Amino acid sequence: MERLNPQSRRDRFGSRINRTHLPLLAYGLPWFTIMLASLTPWLPVLAAAPVLPPLGYVMLLAWRLLRPGLLPLWAGLPLGLFDDLYSGQPFGCGILLFSLTLLAIELMEARFPWRNFWLDWLTASVMLMIYIALAALLSGAALTAVQLTVIVPQLLLSIVLFPIIARMVAMLDRLRLMRVRRIG
Repeated sequence: MERLNPQSRRDRFGSRINRTHLPLLAYGLPWFTIMLASLTPWLPVLAAAPVLPPLGYVMLLAWRLLRPGLLPLWAGLPLGLFDDLYSGQPFGCGILLFSLTLLAIELMEARFPWRNFWLDWLTASVMLMIYIALAALLSGAALTAVQLTVIVPQLLLSIVLFPIIARMVAMLDRLRLMRVRRIG
């Protein structure tokens, strides 16, 4: 029997009595938020050029960089598939790029196990540049110098939005780990 502090009703390890995480919230929230962000191409934004960043991909990067062990390596397949269904890219583009991104981050973290905010932002920026360039190449459009310069605002907006999305993911992670009273 563990000794309890009567003022805070916590055991010696800091957990509250009869409290646990909701499994659906703990494991499902990252998947749900990435899929919800993949639906952003359906927003009524009128623009002559691609301006809206690939928010599903940015959310995947933020979750993977914030919580390395949360998403398995095979998560790129179903999340990329869902992104392909709603992004307008050719089928398989999101599957390939999401999966390659998860593999690349896994290899990078094995090589550089230390991380900080600036390294995560640099990693996300490089991954976003590669993703947007490869998505443009795989789109099937004939790429000219003018078309390549048109995607620069989308790339810059994606890089600038990453810290904001990473902060939102950190807040969602606190919600994900919220403890609830266990009945029974």
